[in-house]
Amino acid sequence: MGANVDSGGFGLADRQRFRDRLHDCGEALGQLLTDKAFDRPRALIGLEVEVSLADGLGAPRMVNEEVLTGMATSDFQSELGKFTLELNMAPRALSGRVFDDLAEEMRIAFGYADRVGAEFGARPVLIGILPTITGDELGRSNLSAGDRYTRLNEQIMSARGELISLDITGAETLRRTFDSIAPESACTAVQFHLQVTPDRFAEVWNAAQVASAAQIAVGANAPFAFGRELWHESRAPLFLQATDSRPPELAAQGVRPRSWFGERWIESVEELFAENIRYFPSLLPICEEEDPLRTVAAGEIPRLGEMVLHNGTVYRWNRPVYAVADGVPHLRVENRVLPTGPTVTDMVANAAFYYGLVRALAEQPEPVWGRLPFADADRNFQAACRHGIDATFVWPRRGRGASCEETPAAELVLGELLPLAASGLDSWGVSATDRDHYLSVIEGRCRRRITGAGWQTRFYHRAVDGGAGREAALAELVRRYCELARTDEPVHLWPV
Repeated sequence: MGANVDSGGFGLADRQRFRDRLHDCGEALGQLLTDKAFDRPRALIGLEVEVSLADGLGAPRMVNEEVLTGMATSDFQSELGKFTLELNMAPRALSGRVFDDLAEEMRIAFGYADRVGAEFGARPVLIGILPTITGDELGRSNLSAGDRYTRLNEQIMSARGELISLDITGAETLRRTFDSIAPESACTAVQFHLQVTPDRFAEVWNAAQVASAAQIAVGANAPFAFGRELWHESRAPLFLQATDSRPPELAAQGVRPRSWFGERWIESVEELFAENIRYFPSLLPICEEEDPLRTVAAGEIPRLGEMVLHNGTVYRWNRPVYAVADGVPHLRVENRVLPTGPTVTDMVANAAFYYGLVRALAEQPEPVWGRLPFADADRNFQAACRHGIDATFVWPRRGRGASCEETPAAELVLGELLPLAASGLDSWGVSATDRDHYLSVIEGRCRRRITGAGWQTRFYHRAVDGGAGREAALAELVRRYCELARTDEPVHLWPV
């Protein structure tokens, strides 16, 4: 949710001063790019994993501060809601047995969180949206402690000027209002980071945009929100509406929401940061002491703190990231489309599919985005969120100058995207053992037409058909889900 911020209100001049500083940051970034000041290629990746905390009955447990205090590690941090945590994994090279190493490290981390959480009646649940959240628990009092969450909530609600309104129709319809952005805390995700050099950034970001629909199709895991069955990946509409700073009139005029897929392919990383500055008013107009232009003129590396802070409040599904490590600046693509879970093996399989596919797509001599209209990529993303593995995509036919055609998502993944992901992992230097093991998980989901979302809905309907009420069925769903997730057997092999 962004860096820590200072408490206190904002004056009338603060946003103008912050806007001016943002433009200075943009100029400084341009100078760094001209000077070729960025880190060399190192194929570094990183992961962040958000998890919900639930009690023995599957209901959200508001004890993240207590659990964090009980942990002797800085690997976990708070997230927006008091029932959520985030695991931050250290960067590592994308080569060799990297995915097995990731899986082992995650198992150890979540095992530790499980043991500490048990002391406070909580267990981590690796799921996109905890099905047992009713919405009654989601008020301002249940936002995590910290000025960043308080100020962000205040600024979004002030800009909106009215209650947050959720209106999502899928298998069922959810309509409800809230007096804070707390509903966003129901959404938990995995973020994949990939360090990219400036000259390769546009190709990698475009490739990540193309890949997003396929990622969701094979990785959807959030079919329920506040007791209603909605989309296969309900996080997308829920996150958009829960962080929407636009009143309905501005939305009707086409003003862009802060949760955004984008609207065009890019040719440079500067375009994304410039769009963020141009289109989105600041939510946290906090200026730092550093003058970025003076810093660059002095031959030093600026933190670009205002740009980094502002960028963190624009929730692109594939977000550009600027950071400085050991005095050297670097750029990353942060892929934010996937939900948490269902298991460590499933999440690492999702990572292998993403990193391999993005590498292969970015290096194609005739890129997909040269043949696929951006509007169709956006529609593919929406279709995947709604229908998951059963979605149909618009995709370019093979061959020079070929047109696009409708293709079932599972067939596209099996016939074209999995082989591309395998070749991409080979290019990274990932071991054949890791490549074959984790991509076989994606293949299994496609062949069996089952994802985390599909398993959840099948289990729920079987329970309801057996006479269980809605609340009892969802509670039993969470209990059984947690039981199976602890085996680390991938979800397409779970019994219903």
